[in-house]
Amino acid sequence: MGNTCPEGQWTVFAPAFDDGGMNGTTSPTHRRSGRAFHKIRVQAQGRAHNGKKFKEACETVVVNAHGGLLMLKHEIDNGEMIVLTNPETLEEQECRVVYQGEPCERGQRIGVEFLTPAPRFWGLEFGELATPGGGDATAVH
Repeated sequence: MGNTCPEGQWTVFAPAFDDGGMNGTTSPTHRRSGRAFHKIRVQAQGRAHNGKKFKEACETVVVNAHGGLLMLKHEIDNGEMIVLTNPETLEEQECRVVYQGEPCERGQRIGVEFLTPAPRFWGLEFGELATPGGGDATAVH
């Protein structure tokens, strides 16, 4: 069986908006902000599937101003609330689990949505959606 959770760090910026053109296998999506494939370590805490509290260091896969996709070792239920802490800034964000990927060796991909948009939480700045192809992210230093 091949590796289902590829390793490595990519920083690729994706547009916030698909213009709806027919481009093969993807369907039109409208996103509130641009996405960035950005690997950052954060701390997650909440309640696992078994009802027990957990706290773990995890990594992001994709981020945007409204949440992100994380690799989490604990099994967690869809709709569950968790708190993410950025260890560089100590900023905390309350999140709702909105997606659960298939478990693999490294954990499970978990999609989270911030309860309040936090465009600077990840250390990136997400541009406003102005035109199709807009909404890219740039690093904030």
